[in-house]
Amino acid sequence: MDKEKLEYFRSILNGKLEELLSGAERAVSGMSEEKEENYPDPTDRATHETDRNFLLRVKDRERKLITKINEALKRIDDGSFGICELCGEYISEKRLEVRPVTTCCIECKKEEEEQEKAKVHK
Repeated sequence: MDKEKLEYFRSILNGKLEELLSGAERAVSGMSEEKEENYPDPTDRATHETDRNFLLRVKDRERKLITKINEALKRIDDGSFGICELCGEYISEKRLEVRPVTTCCIECKKEEEEQEKAKVHK
């Protein structure tokens, strides 16, 4: 992949990283500023806990995505970005456009998913 394309993907990844990090900062400050309210109604308390747990699950998924973004940026630096880690072939630019953190070409990913699906149905 040429330098121009690598820089293009680097800018996409850095933009997404900044967006996720600023969202995480807002969530942490919002949760730490949140005063512990006394909910006389158990239903209100349950709703509050459910909302908080949902937010924590979303933030955990975002944390995992941040890790994947950092790994993709390292692959850009070391020259392995855009190469399938399973078969060694180039990953199509279309696939990288949609999912720049991917480590597998579409063919290997399909095969991987079919194997996972077969395991679940056993």
